Amino acid sequence: MNAPWNPKTGVGARDAFNAFVCDDETADAVKVVAAELGWAVEKVNKGGLRNAVQTLSVSSSPMVLLVDLSESGDPLNDINALAEVCEPGTIVIAVGMINDVKLYRDLVASGLQDYLLKPLSADAMREAFMHAQVTLQGPKHVDVDTSDRPRTTIAVIGTRGGVGASTVASSLAWLSADSQGRSTALLDLDVQFGTGALSFDLEPGRGLTDALENPSRIDGLFIERAMVRVGDKLAVLSAEAPISQPLIADGSALFQLQEEMRNAFETVIVDLPRNVAVQHPHLLSDVNHVVVVTEQTLASTRDAIRLLGFLKANAPHARVTMVANRVGTNPPPEVARKDFEASIERKLDIVIPLDVKQAVGAAKQGRALSAVATGKVGSALQALAVQLAGEIAAEVEAKTLMSKVRSLLPSKGAAKASGKK
Repeated sequence: MNAPWNPKTGVGARDAFNAFVCDDETADAVKVVAAELGWAVEKVNKGGLRNAVQTLSVSSSPMVLLVDLSESGDPLNDINALAEVCEPGTIVIAVGMINDVKLYRDLVASGLQDYLLKPLSADAMREAFMHAQVTLQGPKHVDVDTSDRPRTTIAVIGTRGGVGASTVASSLAWLSADSQGRSTALLDLDVQFGTGALSFDLEPGRGLTDALENPSRIDGLFIERAMVRVGDKLAVLSAEAPISQPLIADGSALFQLQEEMRNAFETVIVDLPRNVAVQHPHLLSDVNHVVVVTEQTLASTRDAIRLLGFLKANAPHARVTMVANRVGTNPPPEVARKDFEASIERKLDIVIPLDVKQAVGAAKQGRALSAVATGKVGSALQALAVQLAGEIAAEVEAKTLMSKVRSLLPSKGAAKASGKK
C-alpha cells in the first residue's frame, strides 16, 4: 500500500505478518499456512478490516498484511482508509465473499497485491503469501532522477464531438511512454463519458471522481494511488461518473490535479473536451501545447475557426498543432484541404487517413490506435508525436541558451560600478 511514512517506527520494528479476519474458520485456515511459513500464529486477530484500521493507526504496519473484507459495506473506501494508516512497503492481501471481477480490478488498482475468495483454499493462500515474500525479497525500485528532463503538458481538444480527439490523445500518450520512454499520464476530463481507461481495456476506478469531490485530498500520494497503470511508463486517470451528478464546479480541483500530475510525470496528456475548456479557460494556463483535432466538414471548419480564436485569447503562450483526422478519399472530404486551410487561415500540420479496419482492430484488442496502426495511419501518428517531441526539445534548448546568455551579462550593480569608474 502507498501511505505516508509513519515516523514512530522503523523498518526493523515491523512484524513480518499480521492478519485481521472475521470468523474462526478463516482464522484457523490462515494460522495453518502462517505456521508453515514460520510466521507467528498469534498475529492472526479477529475483527476484520475495521479492527485493522484501528490497530494500525497506533502501531507499526507489518511487512505482509491480510485483511478480511466480509463485513465491509464499501470495500474500496474502506481499503482507502486502511492505506492512510499503512506504512510504505506493506503488502496487503484481502479476502472476501464477493466474486466480482470489477471489484478485484478496483482493489488491485487501489494498491492491494491480491484478493482471495472465501472459504480460503490453503493452496491459494500459500501461493499469495509466497508471492508476497518474493516481492519483499526482490530488487527494490530505484527512482531515476528526471529533474533535468523537460516536463510538458499537452491538451488535446476536438473541434466537435466524435472527431477522434480521444483516439489521438490515447495514441500520443502511448507513443510518449513507449517510443520516447517518458513517464506519461493521460488525464481524461470527460468525467461522465470519457474513454481514456476504456482505450486500454481498463476499469477507470474512482480516482478522478474522488479528486473532484474532495479537492483537499489531491497531492502526490493521491496521484500515485489514483492513477490506473497501463505499464511502467504510462498511467491513466479517467472516470465513468453518474450522468445525473455534475461534478465539475469551478474547475479549481482540475487545475490542482493538473499541477500535481505535472510534478509527478514528464508528460501529461490532457483529453480536454471543448465545453470544459470554454467553461474553465484557466486550465490552459500551464499547457505548453494544444493539439486541435478536426474533421474536414463544414461544421468542423466553423468550430475550428472559433476554437483557434479562443486559444489565441486564452492560451497565447501555447503552441497549437492542427490535426485533420479520419480523412478519406472515397468519398472525399466535405471541405477540400485547400478550402479548409484558407478558412482557418493556417495550414494543417498533420493529416490522419481514415482506416476503419485498424481502428476496429485497436478497439477489439483494447490498445491505443498508435500501438497497432501501420501504414499511413501509423506514420501520421508517429509524425505528430515526433513533432511535439521536437517542439519540447526546442523549448528546452531555447531556455538553456537564454540562461547562458543571462549568466554572461553583467548584473545591474556591476554595470553601475563600471560606469562610475
